[in-house]
Amino acid sequence: MWFLDALASGFQHPTDEARLQYFRIILGLALAIRFLLALGHGGWNRFAPGTYSTFALTKRIGEQRFHRLARAYKPVLAARPAAALALAAGVLPRLSALLVIAALAFELTYARSPNTLRYAILMTATLVLADDLGTGLPEHRTSAHNTWAQCLAVLVTTDLYWNSAWQKARSTQFRSGLYLAQWVHVFTQVKDRLPPGEHFIPGVVRRHLGTLSERSVRLWRLVAVTVIALEVLLPPALLTEQTRTGAIIVGIAMHAGFSCLKPRQLIAFSSISLASYLLFAAV
Repeated sequence: MWFLDALASGFQHPTDEARLQYFRIILGLALAIRFLLALGHGGWNRFAPGTYSTFALTKRIGEQRFHRLARAYKPVLAARPAAALALAAGVLPRLSALLVIAALAFELTYARSPNTLRYAILMTATLVLADDLGTGLPEHRTSAHNTWAQCLAVLVTTDLYWNSAWQKARSTQFRSGLYLAQWVHVFTQVKDRLPPGEHFIPGVVRRHLGTLSERSVRLWRLVAVTVIALEVLLPPALLTEQTRTGAIIVGIAMHAGFSCLKPRQLIAFSSISLASYLLFAAV
C-alpha cells in the first residue's frame, strides 16, 4: 500500500502531482459555489438590525465584538468567491488557499454547523503545504513533491469518516434509526413551507418511510447501522487498489443520500469529500 510506503520512506514515495492539482480545482469550485449560495436566502442581510441572527450572536460574543464582525461581514462575503475561483484556476494558488482559509475561519465565528467548515479548512491547509500546486490545468509528473500534503489529506478524510462513525455509534437515537425516522417524518410534514433546495427527499421514501411506525424505525435502523459500517470501511477500501473502484461507487451513493437531507448545506462538503478520493491513490 503506497500510503504505508510513504510513511516508511519519510514521505519520499513518489506520487502523481496532478492528483493534488485536480483536488485543488474541485475544492476551489466547490467552495466558490458554497460562497455564492451564501449570498442568497437571506445571507447578505444575515446581521441586519432586528434579525434573530443579530440577537443570537450578540448574546454569544458580546455587543462590541459583534459590531466588529458585522462591519467585516459583507466585504468578506463579497470577496471570498473570488479567492475560491482563483484557487481553482491556479492563480497564486498558495496565497489563494490562505485567503480561502481566512474566509472559512471568519465564517466559523457565526456558523451553526462548524464541522463541515473545519473539514474544508483542514483540506485547504493541506494544499498550502504542497510543493507543486500547479498553475492552470494539472500536469502529470511523478515525484515526491506533493506526497506529504497528499498523505495529510488522506489522514484528514479518514479522520472525518472514522470520527463521524464513532459519534453516530455512540448516539442511541441515531443507532436505533429513530433520528433518521424523525428527520424524514418532520420534513414530510413541513416540506411545503420550506424554501426551495433546503431538502430533497424522494417521494417514494416519504411515502414508505416518512412515518414513525415501528416498521419505519426498524428500516431506518438498518440504514443507520449500514452508514456507520461504511464510514469505518471506506478509508481502507479506498487505499486498497483491489477495492478502490467499489469503494468510490459506494462513497458516491452514500454522499448522495447525505445530500438529499441538506442539499444547500452539504454540496461543498460532499464535493470535497468525494474529490479527496483522488488522493487515496498514488499514481
